[in-house]
Amino acid sequence: MDAGKLLKYRPENVNRLLGGSPYLLLNSRPIFSAIIDEKVMLMACNARIRHVIPGIMKAAMETDAVVGFELARSEGDTKGGYTGQTPKMYFETIIEYAEMLNFDKPFFIHGDHTSVKDTSDEEFNAARELILAEIEAGYTSIAIDASHNELPDNTRITKQLAHIIEDAGLGLEVEVGEIAGMKGELTTVEEALEFITALKNDGINPNLLAISNGSKHGNYAPGEEVHIDLKRTKEVFEAVRPYGVSIAQHGITGTPLHLMWKFTENGIRKGNVGTNWQNIAHKHLPKDLFEEMQKWTKEHNENIKRATKVFKAEIDSIPQKNKDAIAEEAYESAKQFIKAFRAEGTATLIREKL
Repeated sequence: MDAGKLLKYRPENVNRLLGGSPYLLLNSRPIFSAIIDEKVMLMACNARIRHVIPGIMKAAMETDAVVGFELARSEGDTKGGYTGQTPKMYFETIIEYAEMLNFDKPFFIHGDHTSVKDTSDEEFNAARELILAEIEAGYTSIAIDASHNELPDNTRITKQLAHIIEDAGLGLEVEVGEIAGMKGELTTVEEALEFITALKNDGINPNLLAISNGSKHGNYAPGEEVHIDLKRTKEVFEAVRPYGVSIAQHGITGTPLHLMWKFTENGIRKGNVGTNWQNIAHKHLPKDLFEEMQKWTKEHNENIKRATKVFKAEIDSIPQKNKDAIAEEAYESAKQFIKAFRAEGTATLIREKL
């Protein structure tokens, strides 16, 4: 799709996707602008396996919370990533559940980690193709992650891709400092400020900045220390706040929930939760199916998450009792996250502010 034609997806036209249904798919740009100074964190869920979605929606309705649904490039690119879901398929899945449940709380659909891992044309063009596909599918927010590159290249690549999202008027998340766990180098205030200033000077207006602050992706090993440097996080937030930017926190699965209130005190306004939902789904899959997935994982020396696409048809068609068990635990877990994120009542807050 030509980027110039994306104007039809500007915020004032997003409602055309809703067809008069009660659900409220919103552009994330005004959402995060509205809560930048509220000490709340909105949960964004990487629903790699679809059966967790109704539980998350039920929890959001019960707690009056805004939630997001997202997939990273690795999880759901134009070829389906390792979950077997293209942007169009993921969007339609979310909307299918929203209609089925009469979901009436504001939510957004986000393209998480549109990664550009090097400076090759191949990487850039794949990211550009994915962004266009996500916007055309109906996503209302997109993250560009060129943090694997040195800062000058990260800035250049992010600018080039972000203009597409700016032209569409949708929410924008950017990243500086690769998420590499506590052994990785933390994002400095200076590089965050240099990055955001360069984007703003080029007409790019991100809502969210993801940084390296000690988190990691995936499960924490037993006994592994969970460490997020909130002092550095706050320093970065205070530096970029004048530009209308707050912090997105990646890698929350495994972090004690009783610490989440501290995140909200330090400028974090979006919290990504992904592996948690996968763990719940795996727990309640039929035993024989999960054993086949584990066997495939061992034979191919792969992470269990990469069995999702291979066994997608079988996972999607599990017995109803298994679907119900997944949804119920996802519901209980989502409620805990929402409460820990201080996100209860954010749906009403957003309605009032917007």
